[in-house]
Amino acid sequence: MTDTTLEPAELARTEAAPAGKGGAAYRVLARKYRPQNFDELVGQDALVRTLRNAIQSGRIHQAYMLTGVRGVGKTTTARIIARALNCVGPDGKGGPTISPCGVCEQCVSIAADRNVDVLEMDAASNTGVDNIREIIDGVRYAPAGARYKLYIIDEVHMLSKGAFNALLKTLEEPPPHVKFVFATTEIRKVPVTVLSRCQRFDLRRVDHATLVGHFTRVSEKEGVAAEPEAIALIARAADGSVRDGLSLLDQAIALGGGQVTAQQVRDMLGLADRSRVIDLFASTLTGRTAEALDILDDMHKRGADPIVVVQDLLDFTHFLTRARVVPGTADDPSVPEEERTRGVELAGKLGMPALSRAWQILLKGLNEVSQAPVPQQALEMLVIRLAYASDLPSPGDLIKKIQEAGGAEAAARALLGPNGPGGGNGAMALAGPAGAPQAMHGGAPMALVSGGRAQGLARPLEQPAATVQQQPAVAVAAGLADPQSFPEVVKLFMDRREGALGGMLHSATHLVRFEAGLIELRPASFAPANLAGRVGQCLTEWTGRRWVVSVSSAPGAPTLAEQEKAALARVKEEAAKHPVVQAVLSAFPGAKIEQVRDLAAEQAAEQAAAAAASLPDSDDDSIPDNPYFDAPPADDGDWEGDF
Repeated sequence: MTDTTLEPAELARTEAAPAGKGGAAYRVLARKYRPQNFDELVGQDALVRTLRNAIQSGRIHQAYMLTGVRGVGKTTTARIIARALNCVGPDGKGGPTISPCGVCEQCVSIAADRNVDVLEMDAASNTGVDNIREIIDGVRYAPAGARYKLYIIDEVHMLSKGAFNALLKTLEEPPPHVKFVFATTEIRKVPVTVLSRCQRFDLRRVDHATLVGHFTRVSEKEGVAAEPEAIALIARAADGSVRDGLSLLDQAIALGGGQVTAQQVRDMLGLADRSRVIDLFASTLTGRTAEALDILDDMHKRGADPIVVVQDLLDFTHFLTRARVVPGTADDPSVPEEERTRGVELAGKLGMPALSRAWQILLKGLNEVSQAPVPQQALEMLVIRLAYASDLPSPGDLIKKIQEAGGAEAAARALLGPNGPGGGNGAMALAGPAGAPQAMHGGAPMALVSGGRAQGLARPLEQPAATVQQQPAVAVAAGLADPQSFPEVVKLFMDRREGALGGMLHSATHLVRFEAGLIELRPASFAPANLAGRVGQCLTEWTGRRWVVSVSSAPGAPTLAEQEKAALARVKEEAAKHPVVQAVLSAFPGAKIEQVRDLAAEQAAEQAAAAAASLPDSDDDSIPDNPYFDAPPADDGDWEGDF
């Protein structure tokens, strides 16, 4: 449905009782802008064309079945049919017409719902045989004043089995002056015996562009200033239903006091800012778990519904996938500008395996979030799972790399050297129950590798020694430089995409003692019990030397997060002493220092990055590859710039 003009009868009622006096005279937008003829009914071309031709040629069927989702115009179409068949024109001499005049007695009385020959019945409250018997008794009598007697039955699927059976004979052979129009949202519940006696019309969902145009025109007629983005959000939430969209627009106008903004609509619908959804997606798919959780926390504070956030992530994943496989998807004018620019760039960097995996994880997570006792916690766990799965290689990639190496045995010989499995570096190749390659080094699990790069942490094996060498596997001789400080240890974990462990070391661990190969920690009470063992295991694997990580009861130093917070407070305190800053703070009461930036350091970092970019690529195997990005983004906190 789209723009419409009120007919004289409705216009007279509206003008006779102006809105604003107690609210009793106000007509909701969904009723005020209801179409009055076929010209105003858009988005249903097949329906309009068929009914036009039928009325013009006189091939008027005895019963029509209108089906579709809520709010697409089923009841409205039924009333238009009633007016088209009974209109007599302004002079009272006209016949059935595709353009009801809207001024004759029949048109006015049908619009006012007082025509005795057009009977509307709600099947939800009139479900029995007795209600249908009244219709059967009434069809025998000629219309009182109209050309046809019409029975409009809404939600016809609610009739009982006995009521349907009682209606069959009359529906098959009604008198010439009787027509039936049925409307339903559950066409599958209507018996086939009834459907075979009707002409069926499936009313489609109204597309997004049509809804946007319709709501824009309604806003202009109402004298309401509405932002285009706000209208687009309402049209998207309407999901093809004109009535739902007009109800949301009504609510948004009331919320904004005559002005509709995008932020108001987001708050009203519990939607997240689209730019923040893109930031969340980008941070998650690049393994920046801490950043993704911070964004989630900010969205939660702003009132975003966890279920809606997952749906937005699914929607953005679908858009990226279509943009990658269907050229020109981003050129659709209905796509927001930010999605068009950042989305296209992301789609070019992400591979189909990453997008397919993200879709599956999010789709399964949507059900988990909706059923979780605390949806926000379930959403955070979903984002963490997605972040850790983002850089996993696909089975096809693993098979391809093994084939390029000449098979599993050749790959093992190439990586382990001439000594073979178990030689040289003390590593022994093993195969799990499903043939999954794993490696042991000094009793600690090594990392599975492909092409000489670590891909994930292997699990300890629980199988007899007889299975050793059943299937040669690929192992790596780790050789990273030893971290020289505890912050370097934390950075190593972040670089290796071990965000959970890195986050615990950063925010929940007090350093007691640090030496090369030895770390003493005092974890917080909520830290995992096996934190020290996992940290030592990873460091041993990555550096190629044994690291001992133990738990101490000594107080230790403040956590790195506490140290950073204290340092930031000191910098802000020093900045507040600057005369210019003091002048600004005094000129703007209530202002506060949010961030202090070192412009000289930023400029130096940019120059260093530019110089590094001009150098030839390095084949250093100690740097892990991300299979879905050409290069890992710089950890500068500027996510938009990274994409």
